[in-house]
Amino acid sequence: MIHSEVSPIIPRSGWHVMHLFYHVDHAQWALFSDDEKRHAMTRLTELVQEIRATPDTQLLVFSVVTSKADLGFMLLTPDLQVANHYEKQLGLSLGPEILSAAYSYLSQTEVSEYTTTREQYAAETLVDERGLAEGSPEFAAAINEFDNSMAHSPQRCLYPELPDWPVICFYPMSQRRSGKHNWYALSFDQRRKLMAGQAKVARNHAGGILQIITGSTGLDEYEWGVTLLAKDTLNVKSIMYDMRFEEVSARYSEFGDFFIGLQLPLDVLFRRICL
Repeated sequence: MIHSEVSPIIPRSGWHVMHLFYHVDHAQWALFSDDEKRHAMTRLTELVQEIRATPDTQLLVFSVVTSKADLGFMLLTPDLQVANHYEKQLGLSLGPEILSAAYSYLSQTEVSEYTTTREQYAAETLVDERGLAEGSPEFAAAINEFDNSMAHSPQRCLYPELPDWPVICFYPMSQRRSGKHNWYALSFDQRRKLMAGQAKVARNHAGGILQIITGSTGLDEYEWGVTLLAKDTLNVKSIMYDMRFEEVSARYSEFGDFFIGLQLPLDVLFRRICL
């Protein structure tokens, strides 16, 4: 447990998010006796259960596809003290020499500053893009649908509920800040209109993909972490293919490495990563 004298570090809104990726040292693992192996896997299992029982805390555990890493965790929790405590515990859960860090990323859930307002949606999407007349039944129905969606949208961004869909994709990204295509040299209105194109692509893939964009300016190397949860890899490929033709991605975005993982029950996970 975290000592009571340590002050919590909780943002005014949203949760802290950690993505943690580890390699397994199978040479060290082979030196363990059968009893030591069972004890180590039990320790990790109990830690996962403890973390998931912590209020307002979620933990995804997955096998990483390809040799970039073996084991991955996505941890969401309000208090950075709690996140840091569990991060250290996870790294040592199988023994002091079994897991070695392959990559990690720290960010926070947030509401995008480019969120479309009701007025912008009416004028730009319904009238200009879809050609609906104000006051028509179709216009009224679309506005009502928008209002219902936006009533819960900020909460879903700040406090997402993560499904147990099998495929998880994580990558960090930033917007260029130098050269010919400097994102931050554009006006806010220019940036907002460009981001509307990406929002449209995301809406087209709703149902097949859950996209969580978390902010990391000042917290890690890039400006955002992007997590995609899907039922199969085609969903991931499709949204990323469509996004690359949007001007924001084509001209202004820079990406880090992509990590693909598979959420599995812990007993299956242990066998998958050859423990």
